[in-house]
Amino acid sequence: MIKSAYLHIPFCEHICHYCDFNKVFLQGQPVDEYLQMMKREMALQLAKYPTTGLDTVFVGGGTPTSLDEKQLTFLCEAINETLPFEPNKAEYTFEANPGDLSREKLEILYQSGVNRLSFGVQSFNDELLKRIGRTHRASEVYETIHLAQEVGFTNISIDLIYGLPGQTMADFQDTLDKALALQLPHYSSYSLIVEPKTVFYNQMRKGKLNLPPQELEASMYEKLMEDMEKQGIHQYEISNFARPGFESRHNLTYWDNVEYYGIGAGAHGYTGGRRVANHGPVKKYITPLLANQLPVLEEHQVPLHERMEEEMFLGLRKTEGVSIENFMNKFSVEMTEIFRKPLQEEVAKGLLMVEDGFVRLTEQGKLLGNEVFQSFLGVAESE
Repeated sequence: MIKSAYLHIPFCEHICHYCDFNKVFLQGQPVDEYLQMMKREMALQLAKYPTTGLDTVFVGGGTPTSLDEKQLTFLCEAINETLPFEPNKAEYTFEANPGDLSREKLEILYQSGVNRLSFGVQSFNDELLKRIGRTHRASEVYETIHLAQEVGFTNISIDLIYGLPGQTMADFQDTLDKALALQLPHYSSYSLIVEPKTVFYNQMRKGKLNLPPQELEASMYEKLMEDMEKQGIHQYEISNFARPGFESRHNLTYWDNVEYYGIGAGAHGYTGGRRVANHGPVKKYITPLLANQLPVLEEHQVPLHERMEEEMFLGLRKTEGVSIENFMNKFSVEMTEIFRKPLQEEVAKGLLMVEDGFVRLTEQGKLLGNEVFQSFLGVAESE
């Protein structure tokens, strides 16, 4: 039964240099019509794939809080009227940029039952923020978080990026210290990945992107894990850290490899055993919905061997790893029978361990996670 929904708002007031998510400049876009069609898609998805109720709702982007107060109110009302969930029990998250949120917008979210905010902070170095195309400054992080707490939000997360162009260890340590001083319940921190169709990708192709060496990036990650643990903020996934009870239930949906709705332009979902991708361009998304058709660009029925491989490389992102018993219950076959070779090889390399009924990454394995994940690809199909 589907228990989670992701909703995508593609509009941005500016485009960050590293971002490869589906996004468009807000100005001149048919925002009101888009939101109406999102409400229609929610209803169509529920009619096709019914659920008894959702445990998590996540509104991401783009920049959801680039919507004006009236649009934000419409979106929240559409979600509350259409999606079946209990606001007090479900985890209901909105992504936001520091500096974008007025008190009025925060109160709209809070009164609508939103109970978790995720801020894209990335760095506390103003020069570095400019260099990566962010428009907020460190002072706005403090102002926005303080305002959110005044309104009543307690479950707040911030994102940080390391391995940024020109970033030093001292700079990342300063950002880490300032982030931890906020004493928030949840932090996400990712290494920069230069994706095609981004400003950074074009700069890299021209030899104009000064990235830290891999050894320094690895040291930043090790420092991140060390400092989070010292503060009692436990790593529960490769890039995510939380105080007990504040783990992101929505993101665990992805890593637990269970189905979820993907709603909005360019959104990806996993419903009815299919991985589904919606049309990305706003007008191409709207057109089929005007005819009461789902805006599906492509879908892929996931065969058993792929589901088993996904179970491994998604589940291994969690620090608890993949449960051997759950794997058996889910697929009616032993994990060790299907993945004997990669398990033996990665354990021998010291990158995986088998402990207490779970297969999980070692500390060294966390540094080389992608290498470990790839070892499971194409294996189940040959069995």
